[in-house]
Amino acid sequence: MAGGHRAMAVSMAHVLVIAGSDSSGGAGIARDVETLAAFGVKTCLALTAVTVQTHTAVERVQLCDPDLVEAQMRAALSANVVAAIKIGMLGSRETVARVAAVLRDHAAIPVVLDPVLASSSGRALLSDDAIAVMRKSLMPLCTLVTPNLPELALLSGGSEEDEHQQAGDLLEGGVKTLLVKGGHAEGRRATDTLYRAGEPPLRFEGPRLPGTMRGTGCMLASAIAAGLARGDGLEASIRAAKTHLSERWLAG
Repeated sequence: MAGGHRAMAVSMAHVLVIAGSDSSGGAGIARDVETLAAFGVKTCLALTAVTVQTHTAVERVQLCDPDLVEAQMRAALSANVVAAIKIGMLGSRETVARVAAVLRDHAAIPVVLDPVLASSSGRALLSDDAIAVMRKSLMPLCTLVTPNLPELALLSGGSEEDEHQQAGDLLEGGVKTLLVKGGHAEGRRATDTLYRAGEPPLRFEGPRLPGTMRGTGCMLASAIAAGLARGDGLEASIRAAKTHLSERWLAG
């Protein structure tokens, strides 16, 4: 009977995705929903921006009003059993602050933050003042933050070039856990590194995905959130997410 109750709870569980749309379908909420469905997890949404994109460029961005983002979040949390939260593009300082306010009211829910600071084509998607608010007010509320190497450098806010020092600075600033993605490094294998205060770094290796594949950050963070929603634990969720990305790439 206990197993049946757990299965029922998992089947009812939702992951709340807070992110922007991508008209090309290559990234953003389209990727999030696709990934969560692959893990058998339901999705509820808070849309932060509508973007006009191709697979090569962001042509236009229309941010949602921060009041609307907060209202969507609170409605989704009220309507569903939300077992995890995945955050992607936020777009503005005020939206970052509103999202943090809602998270403080739901502190028991695990949160995965994919800090979307720029598009794959290089267009900035979050201002410098918003990055500062994210670092101070939002990131410490999250279970896991998943920056790539350029994002880590921006988020750390310092001149240090060493990944370990940058990660250490963020942990000292209150961030609980970082998964630094190695997709921008060199080599045949991509190594993501998990940093936790007081523990040695833990590395997760996988095949290097082609640079033409978009939305990998969205997919990884959503897959981890799916694992947390299912109660799989952080390390197991990361391993399953890495495997999912590799299989998705091989499937074409």
